[in-house]
Amino acid sequence: MFSSKSPTLNLHGETRDTSVFLIQDFIQDNIKLGIKYVGIIHGRSSDILKNKVHEVLKSNKYVDSYKVDIFNPGVTIIKLKISQ
Repeated sequence: MFSSKSPTLNLHGETRDTSVFLIQDFIQDNIKLGIKYVGIIHGRSSDILKNKVHEVLKSNKYVDSYKVDIFNPGVTIIKLKISQ
């Protein structure tokens, strides 16, 4: 379950192209650490960065599911595929 202590990646100030690499590295690191729930902070402004984040997550084989946080629409919560 995602909590305030779950790892997060803050993409404020990043470009869409840079974000792709940061997201992929973040997911790989957390897969290696065996962490199941992580968050990506993309902000709430024009949805450009959020749309790019969701595009990357949709095509990543290690992502089980993702959704926008209902309490903070500037964050996407991700459930990773962790082998038990």
